[in-house]
Amino acid sequence: MTIAYIALGANLGDPSAQLRDALRLIAALPHTQLLASSAFYASAPVGYADQPDFVNAVCAVKTELSAPDLLAALLALELQQGRERSFKNAPRTLDLDVVLYGDELINLPQLQIPHPRMHQRAFVLLPLLEIAPDIHIPGHGAATQFIADVIDQELYRLEG
Repeated sequence: MTIAYIALGANLGDPSAQLRDALRLIAALPHTQLLASSAFYASAPVGYADQPDFVNAVCAVKTELSAPDLLAALLALELQQGRERSFKNAPRTLDLDVVLYGDELINLPQLQIPHPRMHQRAFVLLPLLEIAPDIHIPGHGAATQFIADVIDQELYRLEG
């Protein structure tokens, strides 16, 4: 069993409901147990700015799935929830990214672990630290050392 961390995001439809549904679906994945999930946070879009704000969270799972199999299962959940990939950084009903998989370093065409920009994004880093305050990012060090680099990025904790 490996502990993996998954970043969740949505900005179409009812984003908070999409994330709640996604957490339920992640918990139901075979050979996978949902361990923890962060609060939901609102954040401005990155890359393509002409779209609604996002709702983001991070969850921890314990899984027997390999990292590529976990990614494949998450991509299937995205499709199930209506995800369309019309262009890079497009608005989306659901976005699920494996950001950490144990302490592994993975560099495959479809999967890079740790996620290459996770330590540069407040909407990943701060929810991650909420549920894993002592986490280390393989190849980078303690996640807490990157807080100062993202503190200027607007991120608002949502109630409920």
